[in-house]
Amino acid sequence: MLELLKECRLCPRECGVNRLAGQKGRCGAVGEKVKVARAALHYWEEPCISGSRGSGAVFFSYCPLGCVYCQNREISRGDAGKEIPVSRLAEIFLELQGKQAHNINLVTPTHYVPQIVLALREAKEKGLSIPVVFNCGGYEKPETLKLLEGLVDVWLPDFKYVSTEHAAKYSGAADYLENAKAALSEMARQAGKPVFDIHGIMTRGVIVRHLVLPGMSKESKKILRYLHRTYGDRIYLSIMSQFTPLENVRDYPEIDRTVTESEYENLLDFAMNIGIENAYIQEGGTADESFIPPFDCEGV
Repeated sequence: MLELLKECRLCPRECGVNRLAGQKGRCGAVGEKVKVARAALHYWEEPCISGSRGSGAVFFSYCPLGCVYCQNREISRGDAGKEIPVSRLAEIFLELQGKQAHNINLVTPTHYVPQIVLALREAKEKGLSIPVVFNCGGYEKPETLKLLEGLVDVWLPDFKYVSTEHAAKYSGAADYLENAKAALSEMARQAGKPVFDIHGIMTRGVIVRHLVLPGMSKESKKILRYLHRTYGDRIYLSIMSQFTPLENVRDYPEIDRTVTESEYENLLDFAMNIGIENAYIQEGGTADESFIPPFDCEGV
């Protein structure tokens, strides 16, 4: 499995670098170890993920996308985190289960899929039985996702753009839409229809997150219409208003503000009018930094 890192093409960037020889691609990850910035109970996901006991969130350092407005920039750039072997990652999964986490929540995991596959196999052999959530930016390759078949239960991708211009400007990924569509199709195939346990925790299924960006209501409406027409009630949506303009967006004045209440309410009205029912929404006052945990290597 680690042989895939010798000519890395795990994400649509397809850098082709030899990570085992110390070469870095777009994401920044290198070597056979994984870099993890935090592994702890997390309470700020969708209700069916966090539940009452928290989601066992494992925050991986580095990211294939590198969006200019990233709220987790400290780890997406690799500034925080600790390198650990696959065996330690498997132990972390079991420790989170021991803390009564509802699930294992793999946050920004794409560039570490080979190591995650090995760690999940090891952990499951040793008793890991709670659902596994793949929490990603949506910029994925179906071939990579297929490596996780039978190991991941819940898919939690973003769906950021339909506009090539916006995807290129804010994420350096003009091909975002085509890859997000293909990835979501593969996720939906693997997951099937949504399944919840008696406590309302999703144990199988897909939740697509869409972060509403300031001034981009038309883009958001196109995304919601596409998702609803294509998947209907086979997936859940999470329509997020929490966009927080941190210092890194000062060079992009058009998005250097929060989403207004009227922008968000208008989008929710649109979603209701086109028939979307399976959706999570956010209440007012979510646009702050409270969703960002300290990346202090807790649990690592």
